Amino acid sequence: MSLETSGLIADRALLSRTSTAERVADVLRTRISEGFFTPGTRLAEDAIASALAVSRNTLREAFRLLTHERLLTHELNRGVFVRVLTTDDVIDIYRVRKFIECAAVRDMTEPPAGLDALLAAVSDGSAAAEQSDWRALGTANIRFHQVIASFAGSPRVDEIMRGILAELRLVFYVMEDPRWFHEPYLVRNGEIAARVQQGDGAGAASMLATYLNDAESQLVGAYSTHNPSE
Repeated sequence: MSLETSGLIADRALLSRTSTAERVADVLRTRISEGFFTPGTRLAEDAIASALAVSRNTLREAFRLLTHERLLTHELNRGVFVRVLTTDDVIDIYRVRKFIECAAVRDMTEPPAGLDALLAAVSDGSAAAEQSDWRALGTANIRFHQVIASFAGSPRVDEIMRGILAELRLVFYVMEDPRWFHEPYLVRNGEIAARVQQGDGAGAASMLATYLNDAESQLVGAYSTHNPSE
């Protein structure tokens, strides 16, 4: 059994006997967000169904849900694969992120209720960097931005961001040097968190806008280098 599928065995506890395809999709989406399934990976139906102790029909429905979310793609006679994103995908992901994340903090005038979770994400990122665990640093960064979005106080926004940030994880793989890419943004996460802690929503939103523009530019540049035909 591969490393990717063996890790799913631990996720069985998240699924009850009456688990639905949506819950299976949630487990797989989380695994994608955490970097366990890389772009272009073929998802072995039998191995994953066995690891999660679910039926193949349930798993296929979960695959369909994640395909609709643009995380997976089905290739005729070949199977289901983790999607490889394009430059246009990157631009659209950041378009959505700017709308959601900046708006979530802009009107803030006092520290939000979820501040501890935001500071914990920064702390987790620092710990990962000290251990040179760049996948864990990427995961902490994604968690940071999920918390930012949660300040909107909307379950629908939270749901949208879970999908957007799972797609974002598939974008990160284009960066050949994850340390070079992630470490500067860890510092900036701390600066944004400090503004949020002060209740300076306008300042945090301004910093986020610049941050997201910079990240988009770097990632689009990396895609252009790897896929000059796009």
